[in-house]
Amino acid sequence: MERLHTLERALAVLVCTFQRYCQREGHRNTLSKEQLRALLEKELPSLQMVESPPFQLMGLLDTNKDNQVDFEEYIRFITAACTFFHDFFQDSPAVQPRVP
Repeated sequence: MERLHTLERALAVLVCTFQRYCQREGHRNTLSKEQLRALLEKELPSLQMVESPPFQLMGLLDTNKDNQVDFEEYIRFITAACTFFHDFFQDSPAVQPRVP
């Protein structure tokens, strides 16, 4: 198999992370409140949700109000997180972080 490029790997990680948390319980293609909480705590610990706990965030992400976060809603959140990180690191050197 051909080696994936950096951006291809990043996209694969975003998709696979969503799928891994979806498959823990319930619907295969959506995140429940608990699955969203687990994803945020484990995968984004640096974004401590002090002002917006996962259950409040669920209300913002769940635009179709089905009490689940589907892939489209998840990607909107990822887009907002990427924008936040872009703004936060805008004056930093363009060096990829090392993965432990």
